[in-house]
Amino acid sequence: MSQQNILSLQALNNFTNKEAEQWFSQCCAAPKWSKGMAKALPLTDFDSLVKAAKQIWQQCSTPDFLTAFEAHPMIGDVNSLRKKYAATKNMASNEQQGANDADDKTLHDLALANHNYLNKHGFIFIICASGLSAKTMLDALMSRLQNDTATEITLAAAEQIKITLLRVEKGLENELEKGIQAS
Repeated sequence: MSQQNILSLQALNNFTNKEAEQWFSQCCAAPKWSKGMAKALPLTDFDSLVKAAKQIWQQCSTPDFLTAFEAHPMIGDVNSLRKKYAATKNMASNEQQGANDADDKTLHDLALANHNYLNKHGFIFIICASGLSAKTMLDALMSRLQNDTATEITLAAAEQIKITLLRVEKGLENELEKGIQAS
């Protein structure tokens, strides 16, 4: 990760509003969330940051969620992993590492199910993939493919905040050492 993306909470608290919005936008592409987080500064510790992040995310609406979802590459799609939203590359690195070790059939099934999901719901399948195998992601995708779109927006939004908090944690140098989990 480049040095510009790793910083302490103290440094983040000293950012201008515009700088903070830009930094938070690397963690989540929903402008309402990144603007809300910038306005929430200064924060005293990582726990207060997590609390603010969750509260602001809960105030977001479906269009905000869809904007955040759009910033993700499709799971297992190597070309989209490389191209899409280069601004989040450092914060999002290794999020889909479980797909790297998948066999060809699992990758093919993931790609097919992802396209079916996109066609059904109008957005890509969102899951906090960190630490998950391709098979686990495929099983979750197949299960969630049966849901209606309203249910999927709710489930994907819950996964999105997990992803966002992991990115925030990854980006905050001092808090990484504490090993605080997004709960």
